[in-house]
Amino acid sequence: MKKGIIILFSCLLIDISYAQPSTLAPKPLMGWMSWNFFAEKVNEQELKEMATAMIRTGMVEAGYNYIFIDDGWQGGRDMKNNIIANPIKFPSGIKALASFMHERGLKLGIYSDAAQLTCAGFTASLHFEEQDAKTFAEWGIDYLKYDYCNAPADSNTAKIRYQKMAEALKKTGRPIVLGICEWGERKPWHWAAAVGGQIWRTTHDIRDKWVKKPDEKWGLGILDILETNATLSNFAGPGRWNDADMLVVGLYGKKGPSGDGGGIGCSDLEYQSQFSLWSIMCSPLYASNDIRTMNKASQSILLNKEVIAINQDPLGIQAERKMNDSIWSVFVKPLVNGEYAIAILNKSNQSVPFSLNLKEMGLDEQFQIRDLWEHQLVKQSDLNQFLILSHQTKLYRLTRKNKNK
Repeated sequence: MKKGIIILFSCLLIDISYAQPSTLAPKPLMGWMSWNFFAEKVNEQELKEMATAMIRTGMVEAGYNYIFIDDGWQGGRDMKNNIIANPIKFPSGIKALASFMHERGLKLGIYSDAAQLTCAGFTASLHFEEQDAKTFAEWGIDYLKYDYCNAPADSNTAKIRYQKMAEALKKTGRPIVLGICEWGERKPWHWAAAVGGQIWRTTHDIRDKWVKKPDEKWGLGILDILETNATLSNFAGPGRWNDADMLVVGLYGKKGPSGDGGGIGCSDLEYQSQFSLWSIMCSPLYASNDIRTMNKASQSILLNKEVIAINQDPLGIQAERKMNDSIWSVFVKPLVNGEYAIAILNKSNQSVPFSLNLKEMGLDEQFQIRDLWEHQLVKQSDLNQFLILSHQTKLYRLTRKNKNK
């Protein structure tokens, strides 16, 4: 009976903790995450190289200001139970790495898990939440990805464990963004903000592929994740984001985590579609390819500032899907100054003509229309019937011809 009372009381605490949206993460985060490329072999030197490449290629200038260390950095605990970095992978320590990033205008994210061991079997934070949060703050960490491997399946335990870490981070006094990563199994869009998270994963891990094949038991592609994330627009906003997982742009079927489960790679057009769709859905934009050696096609996708502006729009409104059938998904996103973004995805395996009717999308016809991949204005009459390639996403920005109207 007492146990039941405790659980009920915990639920009540979570329910009544709803407050104003967090001032942390007012816009979707942008950066580079280590898992898809390095997996657990992540190390200090290569992270520094990646940061330098982000500066050199113009990614930092474009808004990618985080380096996220995923699983595999841990070296256990010291004699006082302080979590430590692996001294071989991180000989200078995480604090020095954070300083390196901060000096270059970047922020540093780190990874842990709400259990005793992480997904890759390294030291995690269960029962050490306050101690680890204090350590992360002392190191200068700016973001924590908090995973949920090796933890109980029920929702209530997840809420309690995530809230405990959120409170521990808040107690440090350092503004550390909390990314909740329980893969959408417990529908975190309903409760993650309440327990103190600013970002929550909505699905299992993405793989470097367009869509999961019928005979594949696991491994989600771009289209699979889209189908879940597209339904959650009502739950997003400044300080509370639906995370559709990493960008796979530029991986081209690389062996490793993103290549498992049928991750054979995508075409550049499919990578471009992911970037358009993640941007209009206000998902965080985490690149995961090798920035040091990326080709011009990947660079042109990741550095499209007009598309990034859709993702980073100050209103922070996730696009609503206005049309969805076996061929088309059409999204409309309100922007500042009465502007809009429209994304049109051809899901089929062949090129198909499309007719864009603004009135059917709930809009009038008093707009100037700009194609954000062609970087040019288009006539509205040209959109009465035009061809969209297989797996292509056309992305437009609509600006009122007369802003006084």
